[in-house]
Amino acid sequence: MLDPPTNCYSALFLPGANKLKEHDWIAILDFGSQYSQLIARRIREQHVYSELIRFDTTAEQLAARKPTGIVLSGGPCSVFDEGVPSCDPAIYELGIPILGICYGMQMTAKMLGGTVKPGKEREYGSAQVSIEDADPIFAGLESELDVWMSHGDQVAELPTGFKTMASTGTCPHAAMGNTESQIFGLQFHPEVVHTPKGVEILRHFIFDVCGCAGDWAMAQFIKESIREIKAQVGDSHVVCGLSGGVDSSVVAALLHKAIGDRLHCIFVDNGVLRHEEAEQVEDTFGKAFGMDLHVIDAAQLFLDKLKDVTEPEEKRKIIGNTFIDVFAEEARKLGDVKFLAQGTLYPDVIESFSPIGGPSATIKSHHNVGGLPDDLHFELIEPVRELFKDEVRALGRELGVPDYVIDRQPFPGPGMAVRIVGEVTEDRVTLLQQADLRIQEEMEKLPNYKDVWQSFGVLLPVQTVGVMGDSRTYENVVALRIVESMDGMTADWTRVPYETLATISNRIINEVRGVNRVVYDISSKPPATIEWE
Repeated sequence: MLDPPTNCYSALFLPGANKLKEHDWIAILDFGSQYSQLIARRIREQHVYSELIRFDTTAEQLAARKPTGIVLSGGPCSVFDEGVPSCDPAIYELGIPILGICYGMQMTAKMLGGTVKPGKEREYGSAQVSIEDADPIFAGLESELDVWMSHGDQVAELPTGFKTMASTGTCPHAAMGNTESQIFGLQFHPEVVHTPKGVEILRHFIFDVCGCAGDWAMAQFIKESIREIKAQVGDSHVVCGLSGGVDSSVVAALLHKAIGDRLHCIFVDNGVLRHEEAEQVEDTFGKAFGMDLHVIDAAQLFLDKLKDVTEPEEKRKIIGNTFIDVFAEEARKLGDVKFLAQGTLYPDVIESFSPIGGPSATIKSHHNVGGLPDDLHFELIEPVRELFKDEVRALGRELGVPDYVIDRQPFPGPGMAVRIVGEVTEDRVTLLQQADLRIQEEMEKLPNYKDVWQSFGVLLPVQTVGVMGDSRTYENVVALRIVESMDGMTADWTRVPYETLATISNRIINEVRGVNRVVYDISSKPPATIEWE
């Protein structure tokens, strides 16, 4: 098997870009599987570009883009459903290697003349397959493999020219293949962690069947992106709303490398940020990078508007609308600026359309500077819209963005306002900032800190009795929220060592005036959410 280089990282480019003419890429026809994004991630982890495209993309359209391989995803439908989605049959005649997964396998079998029937027993969850023909996608693997199944239907009779490659006790064709046409199918999901050898199976398809080189390098992405940015922007100027988070920071660094002082960054201090966040942003991007950075201290304006407001959604609206007003006022001062840069990521793009229901022009509003006044007619520039979060971090490191920015945890747009349950006041913000600072300082000492998705404090709207010295206290409660997650869609509470929890509690109670009790939130998402509001 061809091993990809160990010193490169997958770099991803815009759909249909000229870059794809010179490099391998794998098209993933999306039939609505909950794991479709994960398939893309697994392939990109092998330093090969992959892209989710609509299931009804024609063979002619696909051939024009010259993919090295095609993956047909799973999906929620049955091949027996009325109006069931299916691919263009001509795709199977392109001579491009194909891997069908779950529904993709069943659809392939049916379209090529095989038979699909409801299984006698449904298989959901862990199962074990017996390998009957290892070459090529099971080459070198054990004869029995643990896999993750999720199906009711199954292939009963194979199409002509296909052979059974794996089976289970209830599924006689758990994998099938036609080595001459290079079309394969897996009834199980190799992309999930519950299939331990799934990555090896995908690697066999990517490298041994498709012949991919695995040579996408992040340094090359930067070079090509700079070329595209210059072509799009020309001699114009770009404004970027810099939040201090990973996405906007990396976008700013990439644009600054491409167009220099024609990039203008606006950072709005809304008064509900983390401790000394405005100072860190100014030191990093204004001084170290030398960007044209406009830091707007609007803390008092935001806090005044939040006075007496306790309803979470109202807080979000106030902060969002006020941010737009402040950002727009500063943008007008810049004069003739044509472009607005945004840190739209690939998951945002994917979520903006339904592979079954049809495309949509809308991208989730909380990822964008939406609702700007009509007099600000910006054209969008979204240089990382084909990247996942971890790939943006890799890009940032290549650009020299400091680790404390790259590795920082997700932070809600409304900031501390939705971590303060109840009214937001300057004193309560300061109290939570100080508690949060100590949480971060202690969590960063853990060897697995980077495995933590988020760790933060929540200031509750209750006070409890305590004793400090010889005095009785009646002070605030801080709840610790520390979770692990892959993408924020689901999360589990982190089993933080007792010693660390004890240190965090002691430091907050002893060092942050106004707190006499710390509790730990041990709820998972779902049913709870990560943030409290």
